[in-house]
Amino acid sequence: MESQLNFAIFIIIAVVFFLFLSGVRIVRPTNRGLIERLGKYKKFANPGYNWIVPFIDKMYSINITEQMIDAEPQEIITNDNLNASVDAQVYFRVLEDEENVKNSQYNVNNYKWQIVNLARTTLRNIIGTLTLKSANSERGKMNAELHKTLAEETKTWGIEIVRTELKQIDPPSDVQETMNKVVKAENEKISAIDYATAAETVADGVKRSKIKEAEGYKQSKILHAEGEAEAIKLVNEAADKYFRGNAQLLKKLETLEESLKSNAKIIVPSGTELVNVIGELAGVLPLKTKNK
Repeated sequence: MESQLNFAIFIIIAVVFFLFLSGVRIVRPTNRGLIERLGKYKKFANPGYNWIVPFIDKMYSINITEQMIDAEPQEIITNDNLNASVDAQVYFRVLEDEENVKNSQYNVNNYKWQIVNLARTTLRNIIGTLTLKSANSERGKMNAELHKTLAEETKTWGIEIVRTELKQIDPPSDVQETMNKVVKAENEKISAIDYATAAETVADGVKRSKIKEAEGYKQSKILHAEGEAEAIKLVNEAADKYFRGNAQLLKKLETLEESLKSNAKIIVPSGTELVNVIGELAGVLPLKTKNK
């Protein structure tokens, strides 16, 4: 009888221990929990150890970290009647407080699926008003508009739309090929213009250099001519002063000049008129000889 009682106590303890372990729930720091009892919200579970009544309570774990979902590629007709393949990514997170975690589960059915469909619908509305060229050039504006629409529509879902990114806006293959040719032709045109501008700049520099060189040559000729004119003037003044009516003395002076240029040695008798003329031209007065 005693052994049966001990066995029953052991069974009861084992069942209690099993029930206790069955009710243990560990919540990670990246999650929050919602505990329901018999289908009705009971309490909020924070990170760490939590215990629920087995078979009566149930806990739902919700990820509160930033997540990314792909809106999936779709064909959208642009305003210029071209089919563009458009894809986008949406980054979001569930807000970690109790009220928002509850809203993410009780205010919307499968918020991830809802975000994807809302993003696809919003993209069709936005791109349908734009041409393909403007859609590619205004991605920042489209991202901002998509983010604004999603944030407005999901504000009661207990989530935050962190950011949206347009992944691709691809035109049909034939249109893409034509656009590539246009871009290539435009780049070649710009390159040709740059080359022509550079050649024109080089030619202009050469032209300016030639003009400067000609001006320098002209100025040197002018200065040379002015120098020769001044020399002729001085010679004329000297001839007028010293050699008027005395051609023979002028001839001697010219001969003396040529001799000095060739470093020839000549002897000029002292006291002659030629010595007096040379001395006066050089600013030197002849020495007076003393009578012995």
